[in-house]
Amino acid sequence: MIRRREARTDALVRTRPMISDALRQAGDRLSPHIRRIVAYHLGWSDADGHDVEGDGGKAVRPAITLLSAEAVGATPESALAGAVALELVHNFSLIHDDVMDGDRERRHRPTVWALFGVGEAIIAGDAMMTLAQQLLAEDPRPEARRAAVELARATAEMIEGQSEDLAFESRLDVSEEQSLAMCSHKTGALLSAAGSIGAILGGADEGAVGRLRSFGRHVGLAFQAVDDVLGIWGEPAVTGKPAASDLRQHKKTIPVAHAFAAGGEAGRELAELLSHGEMPDESLRRAVSLLADCGSRAWTLELADRHLEQALVELDGAGFARDAVEDLREIARFVVRRDF
Repeated sequence: MIRRREARTDALVRTRPMISDALRQAGDRLSPHIRRIVAYHLGWSDADGHDVEGDGGKAVRPAITLLSAEAVGATPESALAGAVALELVHNFSLIHDDVMDGDRERRHRPTVWALFGVGEAIIAGDAMMTLAQQLLAEDPRPEARRAAVELARATAEMIEGQSEDLAFESRLDVSEEQSLAMCSHKTGALLSAAGSIGAILGGADEGAVGRLRSFGRHVGLAFQAVDDVLGIWGEPAVTGKPAASDLRQHKKTIPVAHAFAAGGEAGRELAELLSHGEMPDESLRRAVSLLADCGSRAWTLELADRHLEQALVELDGAGFARDAVEDLREIARFVVRRDF
């Protein structure tokens, strides 16, 4: 499959205004100091608090939530609280992830911790997670309680994945299976919740909830596989992160785990390079070359394609609204074909 940079899909463009307006309304509930930090992270303001036309991210998760509600015959408004709560949890995880990884840049701007400090970043992330819980707790519908339980489960699973990701940095024996399980936890959890929460708040039966949960899980694994490729081979001007950033941090991403599993001289040399501390540019270039020798880039992209196909299968058959299904398919394909 040829991959090229694409603008956001029509489905993401269509759902973005509703998500942005509701997210801003939720953010207004934060204390002024915390709101300033959150507004900066979400691309609403600059470091001085002045409004800007910024890039707050792809908003794939809340879009899937709204479209999943539409797929089961409900209005997108019925799932809006869940969509905003999910986006808040996702962004809390990004702020904390940047602290843990020491990343100083995201979306071509300084990260929250790099600009405001580690303590402020942790507090801002905590505030976003708490606000997410409040939004669903305040919704009186019985479906909202089910959605809150689903979000809590997914958040716990995502945190488990973050813990595994950190632990893997000091290991040289991470298997493909372990790496994929970590990705399923770290990224698949919230994307699976995006589908299930939309269906739950849309009043769907358990069968439809399960299919949309599975759709999101496969989209999440495809998303992470592409992210892992971009974390090594992505263009910094496009991704907003340094070249080979994942290798610099000794991340045991899917391509690295594949190279370890492939064994041979290339796999052993890669493990040796990753066994040291800070990697000079020459070592990084050699590591990238070794991954290419193992066919790890191509294998990871093929894995993304396989999960894309499995995600699309979950949308087949009767029972879902056709237009919403087409939008969900469009977003799933965008996830795999993006280069940022």
